[in-house]
Amino acid sequence: MTELNVCLSPSLIPLFEVEDYIVVIIDIFRATSSICYGIDNGAEAIIPVSQVEECVAYQGKYPHYLLAAERDGKVVTGFDFGNSPFSYTEEKVAGKTVVLTTTNGTHALHLSRNAKKVVIGSFLNLTSICNWLKTQNDNILLVCAGWKNNFNLEDTLFAGAVVDQLKGGGFVLDDAAIASNDLYQIAKSDLDTYLKKTSHSERLKKLGIEADIAFCLQVDITTAIPVLEGEKLVKLV
Repeated sequence: MTELNVCLSPSLIPLFEVEDYIVVIIDIFRATSSICYGIDNGAEAIIPVSQVEECVAYQGKYPHYLLAAERDGKVVTGFDFGNSPFSYTEEKVAGKTVVLTTTNGTHALHLSRNAKKVVIGSFLNLTSICNWLKTQNDNILLVCAGWKNNFNLEDTLFAGAVVDQLKGGGFVLDDAAIASNDLYQIAKSDLDTYLKKTSHSERLKKLGIEADIAFCLQVDITTAIPVLEGEKLVKLV
């Protein structure tokens, strides 16, 4: 019997032996949604880094790389763009490498780097990633990026959506997986309305980017699964 567990905050990652898991990184508003969209639109690679300074360091070595940095929902001054999915269109990223740092998603990914495999999940590639996970015969840990190490609703709901597709497939669920799925059952009929109450949704609205929220809640508009290979996220083949 393989485990299907949910880590509700990056601060809880040390409680898991990540080396024993395939880890799915979740940051719905907006990092993992943008990463999935960018890879699906032909980005050669996306390099996740924890700090803005690390992002800047690539500029001297690789001037042709695109630099993307977000903090508190805003593009960091001096960077090409942040983590809005509308910055990851085919016209902007096809054939290019993007170096990305965000408030939550890249932080969670950095803490999970020693996993058997690290992949990226979002509502955009929900069915694609679930179908792949069903074939893996490995323990799975769904890591919610949350907000500055706190629990958030949108990442937990996505974890619940994954659990919903995988449960009954021979997985043993931990309590967080059960709770995530229960929450998803409450919200799934109208995710957009349910998630309007979230704190991060309110932050994004104040920044005037409600369109990003709606975009990130689209289901199955991409099929690519970004996977971490070395320092780069690339398309799983």
